Amino acid sequence: MRFTKDHEWVTLDGDIATIGISAHAAEQLGDVVFVETPELGKAVKAGDAFAVVESVKAASDVYAPISGEVVDANTVLGDAPETVNADPENGGWFAKVKVADASEYDALMDRAAYEAFLQTQ
Repeated sequence: MRFTKDHEWVTLDGDIATIGISAHAAEQLGDVVFVETPELGKAVKAGDAFAVVESVKAASDVYAPISGEVVDANTVLGDAPETVNADPENGGWFAKVKVADASEYDALMDRAAYEAFLQTQ
């Protein structure tokens, strides 16, 4: 699992990246009440907003940590947005993307680097 400074995570399985928000981000947001996942077939670029998460505290964009094409979206989140709070780094994933450039994954922080980054925040 790799992380961005915007608190998204990504895992890679072959050329498919699964993307969500980190446990830290979910905790900071508070109770998630709405999630808008990206459309299937949407082309995303690393760093672009591609989903929305709303909590009782705030609405936030979710940024693509990696470029590619959306091939799956977690539709469960539409009916059960609280899944993001309950299981942010597993069942609370937002989308799966067919990766355009796998080297983007290598440029992201591993968990140790992300934990160190959080200490600077």
